[in-house]
Amino acid sequence: MLELEGVDTFYGQSHVLQGVALGVGDGETVALLGRNGAGKTTTLRSILGLTPPRRGRIALAGQEITGRPPYAVARLGVALVPSGRRIFSSLTVRENLELAARDAHRRGPWTVERVYAMFPRLRDLKSRLAGFLSGGEQQMLKIGRALVANPRLLLLDEPTEGLAPVVVGELGRWLERLKAERISILLAEQNALFALRLAERGYILEKGRIRGSGPAAALREDAKVRAYLGVAARAAAPA
Repeated sequence: MLELEGVDTFYGQSHVLQGVALGVGDGETVALLGRNGAGKTTTLRSILGLTPPRRGRIALAGQEITGRPPYAVARLGVALVPSGRRIFSSLTVRENLELAARDAHRRGPWTVERVYAMFPRLRDLKSRLAGFLSGGEQQMLKIGRALVANPRLLLLDEPTEGLAPVVVGELGRWLERLKAERISILLAEQNALFALRLAERGYILEKGRIRGSGPAAALREDAKVRAYLGVAARAAAPA
């Protein structure tokens, strides 16, 4: 579904991604792990065309998308669940979802009503301004907005950031349900145990370079990986 080959991305003169190569299979969940500043968000931005790479190749289902504008990448079926509380806080829950659905260029099984079925709490809160939601409720809304675009590939940027452990457990269960839908997922996370219990495979990113990769089970047990990721490797994981 997704392939990156030799991707070099810069911010001005700062060479952030250096020869990044990774892949996500059709219906596969892949973890992209690394500390703050490792280049995880820049990798997602490069895929979306928000920070186009200067060199290298990015392909979606065999179709090259390197350097295409973000709206074109989105129309091909790539959706982002951004880090932080990036919702339209002055709109209601329903307005956030309907706006995303209206702008979607792909049709499929995910509608506003199906998002409500997955997240009944959002149905209960559909008339509430999004800015008054809790962190977990806002995460539901961000995932729901991405789903109504009916993506082929879902990019998640630090979804556990700022969430209480009990909400992290709920998030894991939500993502397990999406895995069952065979949506391809690239999960950028510091919380290694959380990500590796969901993913089939993982990549370790350090200072803009891929330093290791392998099956998720092997990475979970690798002492060097755990030592590198430090506290993140001991953080909460889904039940």
